[in-house]
Formats: sequence, structure tokens, C-alpha cells
Amino acid sequence: MKSETVPSEWSALLALQRATHATLQVLASELVDLDLTASEINALANLADGHGRTVSELGAAVGTRPSTLTSVLDRLERRGHITRGTRPGDRRAVLVELTDSGQLAATRIRQAITDLERRALGDLSTEAVAGLRAALRAMTEVT
Repeated sequence: MKSETVPSEWSALLALQRATHATLQVLASELVDLDLTASEINALANLADGHGRTVSELGAAVGTRPSTLTSVLDRLERRGHITRGTRPGDRRAVLVELTDSGQLAATRIRQAITDLERRALGDLSTEAVAGLRAALRAMTEVT
């Protein structure tokens, strides 16, 4: 069977990469006063619900290995946005929690993300958004 060449404008992966860069640029400009990197924004957004997470749980949520996440958490801790401690009943697990300033930043980040999603996806049908979520989940789970 002959392999068909797909033009780059039709590649889902390249489109995802373009969308990621565009999204990060918009968020960076809207949140410039927070002086956070994209990785720090991602970590805080995933903690915005106020529930502490272990480093492993947070790493899975943000899509990085715990060892990669450590430097992000170091910076957020130095800035006073998070604390790290032990999980009750499991001293081996490091629990990451937001401080008051971290909760303020995380709430603002989640609002910016929600607003951006509304602007970007608001004209799409419920089915189209569900399809997008399914496609993103499939791309995330590929190994």
C-alpha cells in the first residue's frame, strides 16, 4: 500500500502545536503581570481547585515527569505560591498545596483559561468540542 503524504496544514499534530503556541502567547500576554513561565502557569492552573496533589499526581496532570516538575515547584515555592509537605498517612509522598498568593494567581489563571476557551471554542457545537476533547485525550495517552 502506498503511503499518502499529508500536507502540513492538515496534520493534526502540527495544528495542535500551532494552537499550543498561540494559546501560550495569549495567556502570557494576559497574565504578564504574574511573571510566570508557561510551566508555572500550567502547574498553578492544575492546583486551582484548592486540592493538594502529590508531585506524581501533579506531574500526571501537567503532563511531565515528577523530576522535570521539581524545578517548576522550586520556583513557585521560592515565590511563595506553593508549599510542599508530607501527605498525612504517607510520609514518602510530597504534597503540593497552594498558599494564599498561589490561590489568587491560580484563580486568575483559571479565569484567563476559561475566557480563552470561551472565545476560541464558543462557536463550536457541543459535539465538536466533545470530539476535540476525545482527540486530545487520545494524543495525550499515546506512548
